[in-house]
Amino acid sequence: MLKYFLRRLLLVVPTFLGITLVCFALTQFVPGGPVEQRLLQMRGLMGAEGAASASAAKGGAASVTEAMRQDLMRHYGFDQPLHVRYKRWLVDDRLGLAMKSYHYTDKSAWQLIATRIPVSLAFGLTGFSLSYLVCVPLGIAKALRHGTRFAFASSAIVFIGYAIPSFALGMVLKMLLCGTVDSLWDFFPLGGVASDGAPFLSPLARFADRLRHMALPVACYVAGNFAMLTLLMKNSLLDQMGSDYIRTVLAKGATRRRAVWGHALRNSLIPIATGFGGILTVMFAGSVIIEKVFEIPGMGLLSLEAIGTRDYPVFMAILALTSILGLLGQILSDLCYVLIDPRIRFTR
Repeated sequence: MLKYFLRRLLLVVPTFLGITLVCFALTQFVPGGPVEQRLLQMRGLMGAEGAASASAAKGGAASVTEAMRQDLMRHYGFDQPLHVRYKRWLVDDRLGLAMKSYHYTDKSAWQLIATRIPVSLAFGLTGFSLSYLVCVPLGIAKALRHGTRFAFASSAIVFIGYAIPSFALGMVLKMLLCGTVDSLWDFFPLGGVASDGAPFLSPLARFADRLRHMALPVACYVAGNFAMLTLLMKNSLLDQMGSDYIRTVLAKGATRRRAVWGHALRNSLIPIATGFGGILTVMFAGSVIIEKVFEIPGMGLLSLEAIGTRDYPVFMAILALTSILGLLGQILSDLCYVLIDPRIRFTR
């Protein structure tokens, strides 16, 4: 088994190189890159300065743009072959973390990422933990009370939550509970992670203010995983309860409680373990849609801004880190398999 995990760790390297190389190549050749954007800005400035003479401004823009293009190509490194640029990004720039941002020119990619990680960690860990703390017990309760009124009522709630997209739920919650409509409630802030006067509050008041800002985004995050985890836990436990070994345990005189909690539950957790590895990427990557709706300055919003502004150093640095964490998360999921069910043996 140790050889299996060592092989998996070794496979992380070529897989990571393949992911980053493909994405790096795409970012270099897609239209609308940083060079084109800078040229458009220069044309706009020169057009404004030369508005008195349209023909002269047009001719000047063409000559200066052609002259500046080569300087911009050298500045952004596009004058070198792809493999040279990729090697420099991979080795010299340390996965792009040491590169200066194209949009925030006074900061490196790592400096921008480091300021967003704590926010994504707080929301990601809270949402991930609540998803499992709520959905796993609810799935167990639904399985043990299968066919009752509780099962039907909870199923209705689960499917309603599953049918509503996270961003739509976020907009509805903001409309109902954030005071955007005069006749409705004003319990929670519209967005952000803290109030303007939060640094001047007492520690307890600051903690309460942070909870108010986290309530609605975390609720939207949990709602996105609510149905899937609940039904997966329920169906897995029901499948185990119908297995031959559970019937054998009951035939030997064990109580139903003993059969469920002592035998069936552990095996029913195996499908749930596949999501444990996702905690690594959830903690780091954040949720783009939820952070956009609630204006949370986290990793998801930073990656969206990087794509919109063609800030390739920041985008590639985020991609590199999330790729590494995602690959390690898959190995962590396999390890959880082994811890939950010792019968599982990986031989290849």
